[in-house]
Amino acid sequence: MLAAKRTAYEPGHRPKYLVIVDETPESDRALYYAARRCARIGAGVVLAIITVPEAVEDWLGVGALMRAEAEEKAQEVLVRAAARARAVAGVEPECVVRAGQKADEIVALINEDTDIAVLVLAAGTGKEGPGPLVSTLVGKMSGSFPIPIAVIPGRLTDEHIDTLA
Repeated sequence: MLAAKRTAYEPGHRPKYLVIVDETPESDRALYYAARRCARIGAGVVLAIITVPEAVEDWLGVGALMRAEAEEKAQEVLVRAAARARAVAGVEPECVVRAGQKADEIVALINEDTDIAVLVLAAGTGKEGPGPLVSTLVGKMSGSFPIPIAVIPGRLTDEHIDTLA
């Protein structure tokens, strides 16, 4: 995987922390860390939600309706996440919705926005393991991933994160 040259620290640019948003508790941990860290260092936050398109036949417009509903739900999740980032750290995040396979879309987004300097994920706390995204990106792709990945333990409280961010 060939990474685009990073521009985050060049004149006229600033680094951005990318957070993949969903409705899990661990996603909030990643968002909280990124917002607090970015507020402290003057970086930007990018919140991205990636929908995985389902194979749906477009029979009588049902497929288009289902895609529109998924987009609307994604926007609602992003609005809540952006409000949370503003509330915890006073940062105004960029919001992105993408459709496709998560790992592929994350790498594509990182390559398109060369100011993204860190990907922030949070590990799940269940017995199933850290979660599929952490397992894929940290486990399988970490040696060739284009930027550093910060993995936040899912059980950290706001107070714990405040001391780290």
